[in-house]
Amino acid sequence: MRPTRSRRRVAVAATVAATTLLTASACSSSGGGRATDTAAPGFTFASGIATPGMVPDGAGPAMPGMTSTAATSASAAAAPAGPDAVAIDNFAFGPSSLTVKVGATVTWTNHDEEPHTVVADDGSFRSPTLGDNATYTFTFAKAGTFAYVCSIHPFMHATVVVTR
Repeated sequence: MRPTRSRRRVAVAATVAATTLLTASACSSSGGGRATDTAAPGFTFASGIATPGMVPDGAGPAMPGMTSTAATSASAAAAPAGPDAVAIDNFAFGPSSLTVKVGATVTWTNHDEEPHTVVADDGSFRSPTLGDNATYTFTFAKAGTFAYVCSIHPFMHATVVVTR
């Protein structure tokens, strides 16, 4: 049985869309299109072709031209660094555990090209979506251990320990 003209059109459109997505994904990856061990989770199509950086919940990499609602710094060099700073780099928070005193202000800086968030497990703080080189600050007013994640990439998690 031959497929109808409309089914062939749908199949062609799906193939074109998948090819475009794969080409854009390959062109935007670093390392000459090679996959690395630190790549974000992705989908694998039935054809066996993977799309790095896409995540199952529909939150994928930022599209070109998107802007963050958070303030962005002029360059990575201008981003805060120091004992109360957390770098978001290569889909990880660093350091994974930070200890500060009550009253300290912690600054998170996104060094990835992908968007990230900083969300406390207990709801005490929540950043907007942070684009490349965007920062988020939060001042800790009470002692405790504050676990947090990136809500876009929940495998990214860390803690801030606040002491007196």
